[in-house]
Amino acid sequence: MSQDDNRQRSGGRTYSSQNGSKRNTPNSGRRTSQSYRGGNSYQQRRGKKRRRGPQYGITKILLAAVFAVASVISVMAAVKYIGGHKTKETDVNSTKVSETQLKKEVHVDGVSITGLSKTEAKKAIDQSIGWGMKVTYENETYELKNFLDDRIDTLLDEIYSKDSKEEYTIDTDGLDEEVKTEVKAIAGKWDVPAKNGSISGFDKATGKFVYAGEKKGIAIDQDKLTADILAQIKAKNYKGSIAAQATETAPKITEEQAKALYKVIGTYTTTTTTNSDRNKNIELASTALNGMILQPGEEFSFNKTTGERSSAKGYRPAGAYLNGVLIEEPGGGVCQVSSTLYNAVVFAGLTTTERHAHSYEPSYVTPGEDAMVSFGGPDMKFVNNSSSAIAIRTSFADRKLKISIIGIPILEDGVTLSMTSSKTAELDAPAPIYEEDQTMQPGEEKVIKQETKGSRWVTNLVTKKDGAVVSDEFFHNSTYRGKPATIKRNTTGVVVPATDPSQTVPETHQGNAPTQSVPGNGPGTNAAETAPSTAAETQNTPATQAETEGTTAENTQSIIQPNPMSQ
Repeated sequence: MSQDDNRQRSGGRTYSSQNGSKRNTPNSGRRTSQSYRGGNSYQQRRGKKRRRGPQYGITKILLAAVFAVASVISVMAAVKYIGGHKTKETDVNSTKVSETQLKKEVHVDGVSITGLSKTEAKKAIDQSIGWGMKVTYENETYELKNFLDDRIDTLLDEIYSKDSKEEYTIDTDGLDEEVKTEVKAIAGKWDVPAKNGSISGFDKATGKFVYAGEKKGIAIDQDKLTADILAQIKAKNYKGSIAAQATETAPKITEEQAKALYKVIGTYTTTTTTNSDRNKNIELASTALNGMILQPGEEFSFNKTTGERSSAKGYRPAGAYLNGVLIEEPGGGVCQVSSTLYNAVVFAGLTTTERHAHSYEPSYVTPGEDAMVSFGGPDMKFVNNSSSAIAIRTSFADRKLKISIIGIPILEDGVTLSMTSSKTAELDAPAPIYEEDQTMQPGEEKVIKQETKGSRWVTNLVTKKDGAVVSDEFFHNSTYRGKPATIKRNTTGVVVPATDPSQTVPETHQGNAPTQSVPGNGPGTNAAETAPSTAAETQNTPATQAETEGTTAENTQSIIQPNPMSQ
């Protein structure tokens, strides 16, 4: 074969493979076409032989797997579509079943519900009934609820769940309790309780309490109103208007009877110091309480009643403890007023809702029977749990503070209440406070103020009947901090002779200090020294202001004489 022939055959194959699609190319002719078909067939045969290796097998397997997965997905989609379609059809059919229109003739209290769904039937019956029953009293109207609503729902459930009858009647029997409950609500809206004669105010000019006269009340006749409503329902008069009737109620206590019944039901007296500033504060606080009237259920707050004990109100700086440090604070001494009131309240049988012990043991009341207050912080509160108004009466003269509760006796005749407190533990005093004194010899120490131990106290509430103890029960716990000793010494090694013995600082009496609130209240409280509180105490009230200084104590049964060296 010549070189030209080789070029021609090669050129034909090349042209055919690259330009086989150009059938209209000039001079391509039949040879080109044959060369294209022949060349292509030859290459395909050679290509098939090449693709039948391992790669070709893997590709074929992958294609088969893809096809299989696609087939499964298609089947699942079809099943889901068919299932969803059937579910929708079922739901629709279920709805149609529950709302099936009645084909037979059915009447409910004369209302035809034939051809209606249950919802449509309920609407038709409600429109026919046209519920609008109401109760009137004087110029007021009370719209009664539809007592038949539930009955209609129950009846329709029955009609649409089984073969129905032709005629039905709404059951109106057995509605007595529902109607009574509604009538009670009406009475609560319109009843006016009778008002007993009662203590109502205090005339500061005369120093006497004022009494208010009794008033009659009105009470809706609930039995008659209930019967009238049931009768209207029975008669199917669902749009009826019923006039409620009321009767007058007489008070149990007249004004004159109240004057005879009111008496001192609890009283307590304490003795103050000779500190004029402190006594002025006690006078102001006790005056703020004098004549206070509390209605049944009303809560008393010492801080709210006296307000802030400030210089603007005339309160003077006096000894008080702030975070355990003795300071001069306007209002120092008012804790003696709150503690005196607390005892009177307990003896009267009233319910204490907040009480706090001081940081340090008081001396004007038995430890455990005090009530510390601080404006904006710990408070002393109680509730008038009696059925009539009560009043607070205070007097202060010749260093005697007396507080009494005036009211109609809460306790049974012959029953008295009192508190008994006992020390259950003595707590270590804080570390001594040392003062340098170079007039003393090195190594010499002099105690100028003795330490005071801390303590824990438990208080019981004692109930007596005609003098005999009926109960002696736990009331609350109180914990008091100790005070450190003050000791003089010379550790400088230098001794300076005393030039004027008269300038030696004598031991001073700082008076008694109010003490820490119940466990967890008040700054500086040692958690290890606290004890649990009771219902007569409240917790978690921060001592934000100074606690007032205390003094000596006196109760209505015995007098505790002042200790000139008490702290």
